[in-house]
Amino acid sequence: MAHLWQGIINEYRDWLPVGDEEKIVTLQEGGTPLIYSEDLSSEVGAKVYIKVEGVNPTGSFKDRGMTMAITKVVSSGQKMVACASTGNTSASAAAYSAKAGLECAVILPAGKIAAGKLAQAIVHGARLVAVDGNFDQCLTITRQLTESYPVALVNSINPYRLQGQKTAAFEIVDFLGDAPDIHVLPVGNAGNISAYWMGYNEYAGRRTAASLEKETKLGDTRASKVPQMWGIQAKGAAPFVAGHPISNPETVATAIRIGNPASWDYASAARDDSHGFITAVTDEAILAAQARLAASTGIFVEPASAASVAGLLQAASQGKVPGEATIVCTVTGNGLKDTATALGDRDITPQVIEPTLEAALSALDLK
Repeated sequence: MAHLWQGIINEYRDWLPVGDEEKIVTLQEGGTPLIYSEDLSSEVGAKVYIKVEGVNPTGSFKDRGMTMAITKVVSSGQKMVACASTGNTSASAAAYSAKAGLECAVILPAGKIAAGKLAQAIVHGARLVAVDGNFDQCLTITRQLTESYPVALVNSINPYRLQGQKTAAFEIVDFLGDAPDIHVLPVGNAGNISAYWMGYNEYAGRRTAASLEKETKLGDTRASKVPQMWGIQAKGAAPFVAGHPISNPETVATAIRIGNPASWDYASAARDDSHGFITAVTDEAILAAQARLAASTGIFVEPASAASVAGLLQAASQGKVPGEATIVCTVTGNGLKDTATALGDRDITPQVIEPTLEAALSALDLK
């Protein structure tokens, strides 16, 4: 009988800080595809896989952390959560709060949220407050709110969020049989690069002699190494590259339009300890990578997700990609969350024809 995926907490319970008595709030998140890209592999001279987080229940990687955060809120007895968001966190927090029967408040920058993400928060019943400011200012307000009132903070500075997000690294190792040589991912608030690095280290660090013997008997998989972590920012919102916070970040990639990352120290450690780097790419490169990934690999992602692919292509053009390396690019969110940006100025009005085969053949230039 095929294994029915149970969500990341039940699949990786031994690796997560959750008790047997806790009620798990899950939408069966995780278990996302790791897809080999012939196009990108040929382009960069390495084996390139895409970790497609856009197939999580609310369409982004945020669900991994949110199942842990909301499970812990329920255990604590609190009845309301709050988050600052550029879109994906609000969608996830609203959905998991709805599942758990909690109230959810979302503090968001006015006019800066893609319509698809805003729709998710609304339909799941979140209470929205728009701020005439940027994400970093929204996060400051949210922190003040949750410090003064019985409201739980569920942004990535909540440590349980990163605990859930680290499971994506476990899945990659379980699929490949070991950690990749390089892992490339977008960097905004920097929680995800921190979480992946945590996960890779945990999977590699527990390989004791006893566990190796058990693995051999059971066919279990653990990492024997850790990858270099390559973080990619948008040039208009690249505080790690600048070396200081950016007061007015701007980029078409709204999910990483963050000037003062909450997980700055963790992400810096992931970069330095893995001998990796954090760099930036232009909005034009991000949109080109988004279009290429859709057209050549069949994966439609939101702009911020494509930053990882744009960063890999940029690194290859600079001669930084080792030949025959195994590389994983995380794409963090589904393209349907922000169709307006993906379509740009394209004419999406189809040609209208008469209802005959001959007319269809003519329109398709099939004679």
